[in-house]
Amino acid sequence: MKFKIDRHILLRPTSLLGLGVVALHLILAIGAPWIAPYDPTALMGGRIESPSAEFWMGTDALGRDYLTRLLYGGRTALLATFTGVVAAVSIGSILGVAAAYFGGLFDDVMMRICELKLALPGILFVALFVTGFGESMLTLIVLIGLVYFPGVVRIVRAQALTQVNLGYVKAAQLRGESALAVILREIYPNTLDVVYVEFAIRMSHAILLLSTLSFLGLGISPPTPDWGLMVSEGVAQIAYAPWLVLAPAIFISTLVLGLNFGAEALASALGLDATRGHVEGS
Repeated sequence: MKFKIDRHILLRPTSLLGLGVVALHLILAIGAPWIAPYDPTALMGGRIESPSAEFWMGTDALGRDYLTRLLYGGRTALLATFTGVVAAVSIGSILGVAAAYFGGLFDDVMMRICELKLALPGILFVALFVTGFGESMLTLIVLIGLVYFPGVVRIVRAQALTQVNLGYVKAAQLRGESALAVILREIYPNTLDVVYVEFAIRMSHAILLLSTLSFLGLGISPPTPDWGLMVSEGVAQIAYAPWLVLAPAIFISTLVLGLNFGAEALASALGLDATRGHVEGS
């Protein structure tokens, strides 16, 4: 399948800004071991030192270099959210296409499962899951996948329903292709434009979710560097060391804005609505 992408939309200032910000965060996260001046958990200086030539972003309440922890915090956030969202979008999109193709009982069961998950209060589901399985990176990845896959199923299913009765699907069935082959080789490629936009949108949501969990003490455990955890730890010192809150907050907000601008640009370039149907999957 060849996507019809309006490249002029991708060259708009907001599009370039969003893609540039995301690219910068990726470079900083991937290059953190080479860019960061110190070990993220090492005690390098005094407690809450102001920014200086030695410590560009100062030190935290334990004397750890704050710039180093900011850079490594990006690695933590992107690793957890990327893995979880890839799982959610991959599994959810396949199940959504299958539900549209088979219909009947399978479709009804999938929709009831999605509605059950979406009916649960988000923070209650998250709190119960983390309490039951602990605060490990694997737990957070699985949690992100479970939180976002029902919304992906619903969106991709809606797109797949517009394809299942088209001629190319009927032709594949008449050729004797199996249901799995029709789903994976015929219908699924024609929903990839929606899948790509879903991935970008869910990534921005997942970054906020992970940061919120860490801020509430339900996410990444110390001493692993994490932006939400850094905001939580810096609140007690905000009166005389505001950079301990502002710096990680800026990193979170710029990454989320960059992902949102990029998703909106991609959706516009593909002729889609980036906001349609995302409320229930948030």
